[in-house]
Amino acid sequence: MEASIEKNSLNFLEEIIENDLKTGVHKSIITRFPPEPNGYLHIGHAKSICLNFSLAKKYGGTTNLRFDDTNPTKEDVEYVDSIKEDIKWLGFTWKEEHYASDYFEQLYIWAENLIEKGLAYVDDQSLEEIRKNRGTVQTPGKDSPYRNRTPEENLLLFRQMREGVFEDGSKILRAKIDMAHTNMHMRDPIMYRILHTEHHRTGNKWCIYPMYDYAHGQSDSLERITHSICTLEFDIHRPLYDWFIEKLEIFPSHQYEFARLNLSYTVMSKRKLLQLVQEGFVSGWDDPRMPTICGFRRRGYTSESIRNFCESIGVAKRDNFIDVGRLEFSLREDLNKRANRVMAVLDPIKLVIDNYDETLCETMEAINNPEDESKGTRSLTFSNTLYIERDDFMEDAPKKYFRLALNQEVRLRYAYFVKCVSFEKDSNGNITVVHCTYDPQSRGGNSPDGRKVKGTIHWVDAKNCLNAEVRLFDRLFSNEMPEKVEEGKTFLDNLNKESLKIINNAKVETSLKDVKPLDKFQFERLGYFSVDYDSTCEKLVFNRACTLKDSWQNK
Repeated sequence: MEASIEKNSLNFLEEIIENDLKTGVHKSIITRFPPEPNGYLHIGHAKSICLNFSLAKKYGGTTNLRFDDTNPTKEDVEYVDSIKEDIKWLGFTWKEEHYASDYFEQLYIWAENLIEKGLAYVDDQSLEEIRKNRGTVQTPGKDSPYRNRTPEENLLLFRQMREGVFEDGSKILRAKIDMAHTNMHMRDPIMYRILHTEHHRTGNKWCIYPMYDYAHGQSDSLERITHSICTLEFDIHRPLYDWFIEKLEIFPSHQYEFARLNLSYTVMSKRKLLQLVQEGFVSGWDDPRMPTICGFRRRGYTSESIRNFCESIGVAKRDNFIDVGRLEFSLREDLNKRANRVMAVLDPIKLVIDNYDETLCETMEAINNPEDESKGTRSLTFSNTLYIERDDFMEDAPKKYFRLALNQEVRLRYAYFVKCVSFEKDSNGNITVVHCTYDPQSRGGNSPDGRKVKGTIHWVDAKNCLNAEVRLFDRLFSNEMPEKVEEGKTFLDNLNKESLKIINNAKVETSLKDVKPLDKFQFERLGYFSVDYDSTCEKLVFNRACTLKDSWQNK
């Protein structure tokens, strides 16, 4: 079933759409998601995806996927494929698939049309000269010395640009608007530049490529997009978007802006994410610490949790700052309902039950998911030798320590009451074995004499368990606003050095022997974990998706 996001109260975009339908401005709704194939999608894109697809579905419309592939120097088929995979994983299906490169010929024809109307000209200035002559917000720009070329001369030069006569950077095509305009984007913006670079779809057919501000609105118009939904930084681009459509006299698509997602402890600049990958600070785009959709997927996030998060933060007209804890909360809410419980020990020490028959092996029944009775139960083996967490035993326990300590009794989950009678240490003073006795009458964790214990700990049968590697991921940055740095420093100085801890000797119950990548579980008392792509039948690998509760505030 295709995903959707619906809110009880209307956001401002829904109000606009409902008014357009009511007044007959549009008979149906068409939106689009227009990513650049120059990197992997991140959580900010997820918000835009959810918004575009869900708005169209709510009002009986459709959504196109259109790749803005106008810069061949940075684009790759790898990114195209990853973007399509991420959108499908989030639960959405596009009606039509397009590329800005599909429209190169039509965009070129329209550019010639603007030249013929005297609304575009070929400029020989360098980019540095153009920037210098644009002026400032307070001062108007200077006209290019080539601004008054005749339409005939401009048309000839533009055709020669297409034919490959000129070198990269030697000429550009600019719109002829107003060099004194208060909006800097309206000061004769660049429409085309020369790039003798092979395109991932059109090959070497073109050596001139349209700029985003020129291609975007016209692509929307060609697809008859009714509501072109962008993030707030494109607000200042809207007059130019409208200008091109008006002067070309084509279908009037209209742009609307909403606040982009700003998430704490996160950077979402593609350039900075690429830097993290290229300089080896992460293992790749799908590193579970990355804010990319594929990174969240590998870490153990569900598509439902991300969609619910996007719904919960709503749609705003002003930029806001969202605590990443809300995203983690959304994941816990979702996994609490769907993830089966299992027992795993990450830092194992042996627990030997001295009065339990060492030849005996019992079977204990454990509940798979207390939130979902239909998940049933599973069987656990129990012997005289178990593994428990190292921090579930303390040699000198304080008064309110309710786990295992000398002469202290605890409940073993689904099994018996045990009482510590002694322990062993190695030559370095580390505890290696805890010796206990058990109460045979307390099977299932209940004592027939009504005796109460305050602590319950988990365990794994040491004689019948699996070894596993467990990767404990934390936030990639230690600073809430990692891009806000002191002079002389960069966002890299805010990297969290404790963002990954690898445990190589974890012990897990044998019910996990047939797991598959991305299977998700709650390790009781420890957190939510997902099977990593690196996992094999010889070596299980689990990623911690999140802890059972938000412990970051305490840090």
